[in-house]
Amino acid sequence: MAQAQRKMPARDWPFTVKPLHPALGCEISGITLAQAVEPRMFGKVYEAFLDYEMILFRDVDLPPATQVAFAKSFGEVQIHVMNQYLKYPDHPEIYMLTNADAEGKPTGKHPDKGTLYWHTDGSWRERTGQATMMYSEIVPSEGGETEFADMYAAHDNLSSEMKQRIGGKRAIHNLDFSRTRRHGEDPMTAEQKAKVPPIAHPIVRTHPETGRKAIFLGDHAQEIEGMDYQEARALIEEINALITPRERVYSHTWSPRECMVWDNRCTLHRATGFDEAHMKRVMRRCTINGDRPF
Repeated sequence: MAQAQRKMPARDWPFTVKPLHPALGCEISGITLAQAVEPRMFGKVYEAFLDYEMILFRDVDLPPATQVAFAKSFGEVQIHVMNQYLKYPDHPEIYMLTNADAEGKPTGKHPDKGTLYWHTDGSWRERTGQATMMYSEIVPSEGGETEFADMYAAHDNLSSEMKQRIGGKRAIHNLDFSRTRRHGEDPMTAEQKAKVPPIAHPIVRTHPETGRKAIFLGDHAQEIEGMDYQEARALIEEINALITPRERVYSHTWSPRECMVWDNRCTLHRATGFDEAHMKRVMRRCTINGDRPF
């Protein structure tokens, strides 16, 4: 189990770590973000990232340029194909999630309804998302949380029968599918769709750094290679429910000026809804590219 693994290593960290939930996540304090990106310190921060699957820094000042620089400490930062969300010409690595209009007033429309369903960022790419960094500018007084589920434990807790059913199988991930199936919208242009064709990845992946097995599925998964479409859809929905039990989900209530980084290779996440007509939620996201799952 992920919690047991976190107790095993003897870590010499020059900062304080506070677990956020028995399943996953920790808050790091005692160092600044400027210190966190220093080469010798970053190795320690990255250890916490791997051990806890998600790290949080509270009450930090993170301008767009600094956010991109911090994200680049983790690796190459993705420039999202849905360029309508790229609001900073000088920083195309930032994906802006906001329901505020040009005058700063709520639009009444959710910025990206696809985020309301369990998913892992970038699973629709050949090189999937390694990590995602989210920064909170403005948060609603109610709702708008981000929930996380541990996919190491999800794999470990599956029945032997289910592990046998999915062993060796590959799911086809498709951004166009996940952005249209759920809510009848079609936000992607033909050019954007052509840039990200469907791609198959193993349902059970091996984390390239920890060596642990994790379930790699979520809302971007459209179907399963070699299976009847309806049968595959039923299996995907069944697994997605099994791997997100309420007791193993951490729900993060945001405050302004928080920076969170999570590991897309061993977690699923989703946003919760809020009153888009009367409240504002303004979040800046960077996703760091990883490798092809195996």
